[in-house]
Amino acid sequence: MLEQYSLAMPSAVYSGVGALARIKEIAQERFKKAVVFTDKGVEQAGLLTVPVDYLKESGVQVHVIGNLPAEPSCDEAQAVIDEFRRTGGDLIVAVGGGSVMDVAKLASVAASGSPTVRELLEDPGLGKKTVATLMIPTTGGTGSEATMNSIVAVPEKKLKVGIVNRAMIPDFVILDGSLTKNLPKKIAASTGIDAMAHAVECFTSNKANPFSNLFAKEAARLIFGNIEAACEDSKALEAKTNMLIGAFYAGVAISSSGTTAVHALSYPLGGTYHIPHGVSNAMLLLPVMRFNKPACVKELAELYDAVAEPGDARETTIVQTEAALGQKADKLLERMEGIIRRLGIPSSLSEFGVGKEDLEDLVAAGLDVKRLLNNNRREISYEDARNLYLEVIG
Repeated sequence: MLEQYSLAMPSAVYSGVGALARIKEIAQERFKKAVVFTDKGVEQAGLLTVPVDYLKESGVQVHVIGNLPAEPSCDEAQAVIDEFRRTGGDLIVAVGGGSVMDVAKLASVAASGSPTVRELLEDPGLGKKTVATLMIPTTGGTGSEATMNSIVAVPEKKLKVGIVNRAMIPDFVILDGSLTKNLPKKIAASTGIDAMAHAVECFTSNKANPFSNLFAKEAARLIFGNIEAACEDSKALEAKTNMLIGAFYAGVAISSSGTTAVHALSYPLGGTYHIPHGVSNAMLLLPVMRFNKPACVKELAELYDAVAEPGDARETTIVQTEAALGQKADKLLERMEGIIRRLGIPSSLSEFGVGKEDLEDLVAAGLDVKRLLNNNRREISYEDARNLYLEVIG
């Protein structure tokens, strides 16, 4: 555990069904023109109507950029930022999932035209915030609304890369479960397991600390206790809101601690094969955590105590023997496996056209994500990475 640590969070967070109404209060604060970042899926689902109406009621001008790509490349992100610059907006409102929010955060620190996204890839610290941001997530998973991270694909490297800059911490966040009411189960499941990965990875990270552990543990409790209902029942607004809060807490933990080998090894899968970020993380979560177990059994056991259902809680022992810790760690992994199976997460990379012939490139790219591998409690060798990919190639 780190001897020194810090915590960075958005300035204001509003939560609960109906929290969207806070848009008017935020927009009236000091802004003249709001530019809404979103994608076609959000717009077609009718999720943009209420936020835009609230913005108009507040008296600010409203412009919508509705063509944001899923899993954007650095150049696609730059094109959106260039379009935003021409609008003259002084408030960015991101309504969508992780990709929408990631591009919105980049725009907030690159709106002046310098630096470019490619320059930020080389030196993230060049970015200075010049435009305020309001994040309104429509999925309960990515946690982008809480982090200082933005993920973009770099085509020539066939890899996704994280740009990390404290200036990208959002200014305002609204967590309203009603926006995830009709989210397709497939998307709710993959983003929800992504949030689970954030919580578990941050709690077991080399950079784990009292701040990150507080948020990661509570995130895990909320996610494990609500993910199935949130994904399977469109009327379960309490569970959906709890997932949004859990994902947000896990995002806060990321900013204080950091993800580990699950995310490191998933980056090439998104960058080369365009597998959705949440899906690739969900597929790698169990293999990596089983591999990591010997180095973080105590932390996994502690998470089990945090997420244990009422019947399981009675099994908690006062004396934490090595055997008892191992049993709890195993039960946590079993619980994760049950949730992943029930939610129908793809089990093999072969479904995405990834085969054994791709192993060498995957391993080389995955091992290059040292920023995250350095957080992993157990060192991952070339052979280790190869075996972990083999587990999910099937």
